[in-house]
Amino acid sequence: QVQLVESGGGLVQAGGSLRLSCAASGRTLSRYTMGWFRQAPGKEREFVSAISWSRANTNYADSVKGRFTISRDNAKNTVYLQMNSLKPEDTAVYYCAAAPYYTDYVAKPSTYDYWGQGTQVTVSS
Repeated sequence: QVQLVESGGGLVQAGGSLRLSCAASGRTLSRYTMGWFRQAPGKEREFVSAISWSRANTNYADSVKGRFTISRDNAKNTVYLQMNSLKPEDTAVYYCAAAPYYTDYVAKPSTYDYWGQGTQVTVSS
């Protein structure tokens, strides 16, 4: 069993930056693919980014490419999402998730076995 806890969310002005963290306990994350998703009020959960256990593979939603960077520190059992040039449309609850494999389906929530409770990101205009 893996427990995931996100942190780092908050209120920021448009153009600002935040770094989200996702800390795991219960089992090492070193072999898991890690993903970030977000869900805005009244909308479906959408894919943001994913990274393979070796860091060799990363994937980003078109809406965040060039602004967000995913990274991981397997020794610390932690995954990060650096978010720059934030926009009001980035406002959402952000979730991290763990999947056993990196596949062509990393953008699908059903690929992931474990989820955190989410952290709120609010970007004001």
